[in-house]
Amino acid sequence: MASSLTQEVGRALGKGHIFVEKGAGGLALRRGFQIRSGEKFIVAENVVTRGGRMQQTIDIVRARGGVVTAVGVIVGRSGANKPGFGCPFVSLIRLDMSTFDANNLPQDLFSIPAVKPGSS
Repeated sequence: MASSLTQEVGRALGKGHIFVEKGAGGLALRRGFQIRSGEKFIVAENVVTRGGRMQQTIDIVRARGGVVTAVGVIVGRSGANKPGFGCPFVSLIRLDMSTFDANNLPQDLFSIPAVKPGSS
């Protein structure tokens, strides 16, 4: 979860916020944030394509006894193939973005060098 986004979502809902961040081996709950058993969460993110990081965040919340009641994103880039998180998934903007396995690229993309974008 992006810290500034979660802070503003929490403020808008009159609730607190926590966030996970990159750690060794994936995302981690740090900075003294706590999750109480049965505590309810909305997981929020700026952009989601396949939902891998969102799922990691959900797993962290659930492993500590928290309950994820919904997932919300500003931009959902998964089109009709929205991720299944086991709770409602809402995006303010939905984009239909084509993604391809590196070994199964369309012919017109072979001449374009692959570049891994940075994270915001």
